[in-house]
Amino acid sequence: MTDKAPIPPSPSEDDYVARVATAEPPPLLSEADPFALFNEWLREALAKEPNDANAMSLATVDGAGMPDVRMVLLKEADARGFVFYSNLESAKGRQLAANPKAALLFHWKSLRRQVRVRGAISPVSPAEADAYWATRARPAQLGAWASDQSRPLTDRLALEKKIAEVGLKFGLGKVPRPPHWSGFRVSPQIIEFWRDRPFRLHERLVFEPAGDGWTTRRLFP
Repeated sequence: MTDKAPIPPSPSEDDYVARVATAEPPPLLSEADPFALFNEWLREALAKEPNDANAMSLATVDGAGMPDVRMVLLKEADARGFVFYSNLESAKGRQLAANPKAALLFHWKSLRRQVRVRGAISPVSPAEADAYWATRARPAQLGAWASDQSRPLTDRLALEKKIAEVGLKFGLGKVPRPPHWSGFRVSPQIIEFWRDRPFRLHERLVFEPAGDGWTTRRLFP
């Protein structure tokens, strides 16, 4: 029998009191514009998170209704929604084609903040996909051609062989975007901002679209 991994204990009252003593109470989160607030938080995360501040968990469901989740990278966020890119024939690509709805979670540990998003999925335009593809490093472009994402791989050598074959195919020329690679946009039906507060009395602010604007409500922690 292996030893269990150590789980950190819950903070003590003294731990909470120490945090309260050293932290200024922040003003309540702004209810004006969820994307302005998101971009403000993302800028702070980019300055403080050591790795991939634009990483987000992406939750989908398969044909049997079984949830699936993985980390992907946010590549654009504006009033139209949150954009990420993928192999369309991957597990997530197939799941989103069959059931075009998804949930996202951003967790910025060092800032003690989260943003949750739920909404409908739509494809980005070919022009948008081409524009982002052009910014990718050439090795990443070759990898997108070589990888049969989410499908069985006999061994690592098989992948390296495919990458070499793709490299020979395109030579020193431009690597076009594969037809099976593009982007998805999550158009939010709900966005929730979560901010840590002492004694687990966290702040939660929810935005939902309403006409040309947003309605807001606050939730108990």
